[in-house]
Amino acid sequence: MRRYGRRLPLRRTVLMPRLPRPDFWLLGAVAALAGFGVVMVFNVSYFHAQARFNDPLLFFRKHMIALAIGSAALLAMSRVRIEFLERWANVIFAVSMFALFLVLLPHVGVARGGAQRWLGLGGFSLQPSEFAKIGVVLFAARWISSRRDEIRSFRSGVLPLLVVVGLCGLLVMAQPDFGTTVILGVLALLMLFAGGARPAQMSGLLAAGLVLFASGAMAAPYRVKRLMAFLDPWSQSKEGAFQLVQSLIAFGSGGLTGVGLGQSRQKMWFLPEAHTDFVFALIGEELGLIGALVVLVLFAVVAVRGYRIAARHPDSFGSLLAFGLTSLIILSAVTNVGVVLGVLPTKGLALPFLSYGGSALLSSMVQVGILAALSRMTG
Repeated sequence: MRRYGRRLPLRRTVLMPRLPRPDFWLLGAVAALAGFGVVMVFNVSYFHAQARFNDPLLFFRKHMIALAIGSAALLAMSRVRIEFLERWANVIFAVSMFALFLVLLPHVGVARGGAQRWLGLGGFSLQPSEFAKIGVVLFAARWISSRRDEIRSFRSGVLPLLVVVGLCGLLVMAQPDFGTTVILGVLALLMLFAGGARPAQMSGLLAAGLVLFASGAMAAPYRVKRLMAFLDPWSQSKEGAFQLVQSLIAFGSGGLTGVGLGQSRQKMWFLPEAHTDFVFALIGEELGLIGALVVLVLFAVVAVRGYRIAARHPDSFGSLLAFGLTSLIILSAVTNVGVVLGVLPTKGLALPFLSYGGSALLSSMVQVGILAALSRMTG
């Protein structure tokens, strides 16, 4: 990645007057993933929605509404000037922080399953932490690009950024949402490294981050239980590791070609909430290793094209923004797949473009829209 691009002048207009073509491969891969997600959400949620809400299409309808809004947001963001995003990056981050604060207020935030992470909006709900990730990337990209000579200094370049991102992480932890907090921390470190921070500083921060991660994981009894279940899932197959064991059974049952689309047994109330965080397990069961590899290849295309945009963008802010957004998508995908396959401890993170969840889907589409806008300047 080009660490220090030239600075482009800020302009007052929001939209690009001339519209070179965005990255076709990026948008094609995302369209394929989103289409795959439509099929899987309908397929996986049908029986669950019928049994629980007497409406088999409930989750599918909500997913389609979120996808329609997300597609419109993608198209809108793909026309936005990079100068506009740079000018308003700090404001967008501040708004996302305020939304995280609102979630924690009594009678304002919506609690589900022991976590208070949502804001109610009529018949829908919004999860601000999904959009706070974009806010962090925007803020970090502007901070680093505007302090190109200071970023190698820990006191004036690295530490202030970590403090601000840490405050955001504390608000997310209070919900509680440990997984998203970890993602925010990893994003900040990756962007600092890409922006030119000293490798020695990064090594020290990584070590400190691992200590904080271990402390956070051991701070709550339910996290300790999840960790123990992750280390030996089969010994707790009826308790803490039930979901993971059912996920492994689902994926293992698919073999090379799968049991057939729509023929999953695990979605019949064996794997809880399979349409959200564990949809990849059902892909492995119904479409086998081949289907799972197709999904991974599509994410690989997103990664290659996103990092290509970052490497070729002529502006340092745009380059860092593309790097951060691509890393965010890939980190989320890798974490979700790792959880499904038992490589990482169980955390509630959606698989981008494929899992049911309006906020996660809308956030992912906005990220791709910004990447499409950035790609117009890279050729």
